[in-house]
Amino acid sequence: MAVTKEHVLQALGTVDDPDLKKDLVTLGMIKDVVVDGKKISFTVVLTTPACPLKEVIKNACLEAIFNMIDPDLLVDIKMTSVVTSIRDSSALLPNVKNIIAIASGKGGVGKSTVTANLAVALAQSGARVGIIDADISGPSIPTMFNCEKEQPGVIQKDGKNYIIPLEQYGVKLISIGFLVPAEEAVVWRGPMASAALKQFIGDTEWGDLDYLLIDLPPGTSDIHLTLVQTVPVTGAVIVTTPQKVALADARKGLAMFRQPQINVPVLGVIENMAYFTPDELPDNKYFIFGQNGGRVLAEDNDVPFLGEIPLVQSIRESGDSGLPAVLKAGPTAIAFKTAAENIARQVAIRNEQYDKTKKVAINV
Repeated sequence: MAVTKEHVLQALGTVDDPDLKKDLVTLGMIKDVVVDGKKISFTVVLTTPACPLKEVIKNACLEAIFNMIDPDLLVDIKMTSVVTSIRDSSALLPNVKNIIAIASGKGGVGKSTVTANLAVALAQSGARVGIIDADISGPSIPTMFNCEKEQPGVIQKDGKNYIIPLEQYGVKLISIGFLVPAEEAVVWRGPMASAALKQFIGDTEWGDLDYLLIDLPPGTSDIHLTLVQTVPVTGAVIVTTPQKVALADARKGLAMFRQPQINVPVLGVIENMAYFTPDELPDNKYFIFGQNGGRVLAEDNDVPFLGEIPLVQSIRESGDSGLPAVLKAGPTAIAFKTAAENIARQVAIRNEQYDKTKKVAINV
């Protein structure tokens, strides 16, 4: 029997994306099918370069072809990706596919550290990533990316000045910390901080991005409302630590995004400082702040648990030195990469299952 393109598509039509629960052909993920006698080649277009199921999907394709067509075929599969988006192209930032809010109920839970490492992990996977440091009064991103002394440039386009974000470790960055001397306090009322955030969003030359992470200040404030009123947010990630006081505030942060007038999907919960592991006892875990608090928070609110990050000295040292921990080999890097992959998966699921995001129209 001569193998045809139709035979290949029929076989691949039995392979489901494990997350999206539909077959690859229906999802439009199979491209460039070429049949040359016993040789078959095609491309699988994944929904993110950070897909942790790449090999699972590839092996499922091979199994389907060998079982349904011919086990002696020579199959060449190219795995690539195009990050999905359902944002309105006419909206502000039309070339940014997904805007992800990284939030926490209270300060001190390591939200900025998590944001920095997630961004670098996504960039390492091949995604185009940016960060807006929206914590106007306490910017941390410049230190964590070792660029406190640098300043962004400015270009003029269509008669308007645009800020050129700094780039470090493959991530585009903007922060008030680049514009105000480190030793000076930013003592601004809410409207001034909100105006700065709007400028970071609308007056910055971001270019094409797959993910723009917004490092929000703790709590629920003007900045949060300004964000959801200015741009359609793809989803929110809640960062917490396991102890009771952090979880109580994290619940409030999660509830804010779920309010009917805001209605931003919650992509999941990350538990930071989940356990302490000393360098001299790498296999030991000490649950200093309690155990599984973030996981229980996720389960109680029916949202995904995206991962747990250990409390280790190297993360603190990496933040202080400006070299994110995810850039160093070891369990900590694996933990951040796993969390980043899970976020990318949840973004893809969210974009498949929900309608286009919209700016929030509220008066609060």
